[in-house]
Amino acid sequence: MDTWRFLPLQTNTAAMNMAIDEAILSARIADKIPNTLRLYRWQPSAASIGKNQNLENELYLDACKKLGVDVVRRISGGGAVYHDYDGEVTYSVVAKASDLGIADITTVYYKIYEAITDALRILGIPADFSSGDAKNCPNLTVNGKKISGSSQNITRGIVLQHGTILVSVDLPKMFSLLKLKDINCTLAADIGRRKITSIQNELGHKVSPETVANSLAQGFKATLKINLETGKLTPFEVELANKLSIEKYSTKEWNFNAKF
Repeated sequence: MDTWRFLPLQTNTAAMNMAIDEAILSARIADKIPNTLRLYRWQPSAASIGKNQNLENELYLDACKKLGVDVVRRISGGGAVYHDYDGEVTYSVVAKASDLGIADITTVYYKIYEAITDALRILGIPADFSSGDAKNCPNLTVNGKKISGSSQNITRGIVLQHGTILVSVDLPKMFSLLKLKDINCTLAADIGRRKITSIQNELGHKVSPETVANSLAQGFKATLKINLETGKLTPFEVELANKLSIEKYSTKEWNFNAKF
């Protein structure tokens, strides 16, 4: 049985969260670390966009500034996402693709979503895998409503997949920050109610981020048939993450223009 490093639930800024994920990816490519599962939160709350998106086209930047919401560009694909400090647990998996026994990108999503599905089952929520389409990455749904979405970067045979688990959801706030083409915020929130759900919505009561994190760890262990060994970032990763946070993910050059 393989042993993966487990980085328990932590809270960082948007820039640092994305810097840490990239630092872990770089370390895994260099074979400095084992496959890694990381869980984290965002403080302040943040909105992230995919690597090929335009920040001004995807977000209401004035609203983000007014509400104190960070903005950041990911190195992974996918669409704009609102990461609420109180309402989300984010996971990232950095692993050698061959260790996951995968044949294509969708299979990676399916394999990881199996683990998340098991975590939600532990919490009492049955979820289904949706393979997505040309505009949407694969995701998890409950009765047709999205509860988890993810995006990927695959470099030199190493997969970085990070994604959200919606613990609770404030749709009016979400869609006051995320732009839907030709749809105003109020209508977007109404559409969201038909298409988005959360753990709290499904169970009818609050669940702590720590409880969700524990379920995720159990789901990954059982589904991927791995041991999780609690660890911490290496000095290499810490140094690189600090550098990337300041020199890349906090800069207008990257966030607005994807230049680095």
